[in-house]
Amino acid sequence: MPALRERFTSGARIALFAEASDGPARQVASALKRRGVEAVRLSLRSCGFDTRSPFGLALPGFENLLPAAALVRGIPAGSFEQVTLRLGVLHALREAGVMVWNDARAIERCVDKSMTTHLIARAGLPTPATFTAQSREEAAAIAARECTGSRALVLKPLFGAQGRGLRLIRSPDDLPADEEIAGLYYLQQFIEPSGSHWQDYRLFVCGGKVVAGMMRIGASWITNVSKGGRPQPAILTGDLVEAAERATQAVGADYAGVDLIRGRDGTLFILEVNSMPAWSGLMLANPGLDMGDILAGRFLASLAERQQAPPNAATGS
Repeated sequence: MPALRERFTSGARIALFAEASDGPARQVASALKRRGVEAVRLSLRSCGFDTRSPFGLALPGFENLLPAAALVRGIPAGSFEQVTLRLGVLHALREAGVMVWNDARAIERCVDKSMTTHLIARAGLPTPATFTAQSREEAAAIAARECTGSRALVLKPLFGAQGRGLRLIRSPDDLPADEEIAGLYYLQQFIEPSGSHWQDYRLFVCGGKVVAGMMRIGASWITNVSKGGRPQPAILTGDLVEAAERATQAVGADYAGVDLIRGRDGTLFILEVNSMPAWSGLMLANPGLDMGDILAGRFLASLAERQQAPPNAATGS
């Protein structure tokens, strides 16, 4: 059945939003090409709105016909106004009926760690106790309350990835000044992992199902592969798989990298959901794994299902 679904989409032209340096996007484009689908690679820097165009959008390569679907691998950094415009293009594509993986709603929820945490907790999923504050005074009061005995907090940038900007807070004195972090303190309970190593998990969810996973072992509590963490094969137990799939569903993502950690007492916690994950570490931990091919296959299967569904069944997601 998957092969029939993919053949149904043969000849389609899709928009692949990615920057030139994005290696995973090249893998996905190659996998799509093998299936007879052309991936027109675009940077959202070059896209925008044009009310004179047939669809009100300016998408290089799609002047007269909207893409059959869109796959988002990256949103370039920029000013608040620029990022808002780039997300607006993705919102507009969805409103025009184009299937977008991941759409702007899911990306916004995952980029904003506070909203990710809120949605995970609201879904009844385990996540470390999390707090936000908009002044150092307020953050210091939280730290004084929470950092007792051996307990600590992790200060994370609200918008950040790959372990950048993380700080361990053991007392209010460890908090930086307001201007160092744009006046926003996102504080999460520090979870010491089970086992003898600093370790956590990254699971890759695609089309609602976990397709791969790894354990990351770090020399310190920051285990990100970009910070020196070593990717290792992982046994994907039922609770890991269920938590990752439910967390992805909670934020409304079509594909995601979900970070989880098991505490010293065995309790599993969901840390973050990444809506534009890379997968070099996953492939190192799982020799022979072709994540680009898996993502392309699931993406096209979803597109084919959408095309074959009755018109009133299409959701635009």
